[in-house]
Amino acid sequence: MNVLKEKGIPIEKQIRTWHDIVKRPYNRMDVDCYTRTRQILMNGIETEAWSFKHCFVRKSSDMDLNKLIVNIRRIEDMQQTTVNWLSPVNQTVLDTTLGYEQVAVDLTAWLAQNEPDDYVKETFNFGLLEDFDHLYRYAQFAYLIEETNPNEILQNKTDVLIGRPTQNHHNDNGIRIRKPYDKDKTSPVTKVNILTLISGEQQTHNYYAEHGFMYGNTDLKRLYAEICDVEEEHVTMYETLIDPNESMLEKLLIHEFTEVCNYYNCYKDETDEKLKMIWEEFMQMEIGHLQVAADLLQKYEKRDPEEIIGTELVLPCHFESQKEYVTNILENEVDKRLGEKENYMKINELPSSWVSYKVQEKTAADGAPSEQAVKLAAKSTGRDIACADEKLLKKQSELLERGLEKEAQAPNTVSTDKYKKFDKILPLNFLK
Repeated sequence: MNVLKEKGIPIEKQIRTWHDIVKRPYNRMDVDCYTRTRQILMNGIETEAWSFKHCFVRKSSDMDLNKLIVNIRRIEDMQQTTVNWLSPVNQTVLDTTLGYEQVAVDLTAWLAQNEPDDYVKETFNFGLLEDFDHLYRYAQFAYLIEETNPNEILQNKTDVLIGRPTQNHHNDNGIRIRKPYDKDKTSPVTKVNILTLISGEQQTHNYYAEHGFMYGNTDLKRLYAEICDVEEEHVTMYETLIDPNESMLEKLLIHEFTEVCNYYNCYKDETDEKLKMIWEEFMQMEIGHLQVAADLLQKYEKRDPEEIIGTELVLPCHFESQKEYVTNILENEVDKRLGEKENYMKINELPSSWVSYKVQEKTAADGAPSEQAVKLAAKSTGRDIACADEKLLKKQSELLERGLEKEAQAPNTVSTDKYKKFDKILPLNFLK
């Protein structure tokens, strides 16, 4: 459908009662893992929409325009409350964290495969391997602290395995900046894909920053701090792909279109009937917001909205198992690094003066929490917590050999020899 020709729910009919805003949460024990990932992503989508509109009003002196924006913003704040509070009280912070990283892995893999811009796709693949390693590190503590089988949350849809080592993710943030697309030439698919991923990564950063302190284990707190820092780098990496020359009204239109597309995708895929109704209602509300954004663009800039978002829906957040794709990227790009000219390089191509070495030397001087996670798991269980195809599991030492930088290593780095020993030990039975 061409959503610009749909009516949706008018803004004046979108205020809901508190009873309607606060819904019953899903059931932790029987929820489909991809219902959880949809809920996590849409929380991030709504948070991004809300924060963008605050930025919009701070830059605008037009009172009539601002009144429209703040009224829509309030509605989206209510939507965010509904979505966020679908999480059940008995779902722990680590449970939810595994869900966040499943979002990051499977969403990024889906977007990369459906991204028409090669440079943007390469950037997505680069971030994918970092989120894949984050999932692995958190899985160690999920088992150690709460005796959680990661597949209680992941449901065997996403592998848990070493990726590009987290200690190597810390860069001079300036080289995270990427080349922006050209707003007048780029496909609406690319624009929606990028904004969708920014929203998810930004929400992940916020969740870790706001919840990582909630455990008494100091090593786990440090892991949240370490990975939260990487998520900050990810937001930088993805947001700088956007053309800075887009006007605020153009950005508003893309935001609303992104919300419509994601809610439609959630509605189309959802298996939980209660949540399916929420996704449908919110899609209709966002169509109403999109109509306002389109009218504002035509009024203030005399531009046709179809020039920016086209006439067809984009499907940015379809969730399904991406094991095969992730394995391919893992085996072929684990040694890829950020170049200093908005490019990518292999470890053996990095100069000794690479600016990120200084950052890594400083942050890892007292040890990397991400390495400590594996050390503690090995001390408790005899090996790391990992779940994947046996053939892939046996490649962990090889992947580490290729993916770990020789420079600026943390003093507590788990060695390749240690992983070779892991390769010879069967995973815990419940992970087989």
